[in-house]
Amino acid sequence: MSVDTSMITDERAEKLRTLASNRQKDLTLILENIYDPHNLGAVLRTCDSVGISEVYALYTIESANLIHKIAGHKSSSGAKKWVDVHVFDNAEKCFSAVREKYNIIYGTHLSADSVGLYELDLTKSMALVFGNEHRGMSEDALRLVDGNFIIPQSGLTKSLNISVACAVTLYEAKRQRLKKGLYGNIFDENNSFQMELYKKYVANSKPKRE
Repeated sequence: MSVDTSMITDERAEKLRTLASNRQKDLTLILENIYDPHNLGAVLRTCDSVGISEVYALYTIESANLIHKIAGHKSSSGAKKWVDVHVFDNAEKCFSAVREKYNIIYGTHLSADSVGLYELDLTKSMALVFGNEHRGMSEDALRLVDGNFIIPQSGLTKSLNISVACAVTLYEAKRQRLKKGLYGNIFDENNSFQMELYKKYVANSKPKRE
């Protein structure tokens, strides 16, 4: 399957192939009712940084219009071009769509059976749920997860900012995945997942200057 790269430089094309080859096919986030555009943009930037190709945004209370606002928000640094955002307004439909592609769903919630972040095997096919900045995860979402985890803390602060919590969690996932050799892959034109991402990234790139 060929891709028209005539509008970008060879160096740019090679960077995009490397980007596509290191995307993690089996790791994603569900962001529930995140209302601050800065937080949302920062999360997308982190997702791009660790190789997540898509996230799911669930809006049952806050407005989904926030997704469109972050396109020009500086904190995302254009990450929305490289990370797909699937928007839902119904928890059941959102979680059902996620389970079609990912095996386990864990929420960030303190409960009697919550496990510590470092106890999770983040190399498995998994979706991680992060709730609203003030309310946390909804009861509907909590009923739909397979379990919950917390980020261990040594201070008096009870919770982290949503963007910080995502970054801490995703970089732990990257650490585990690096150790398992899930990064550093060679681009494969016969890999449909990599090829579809590459085509999209080429289309989203700025044309080369003459």
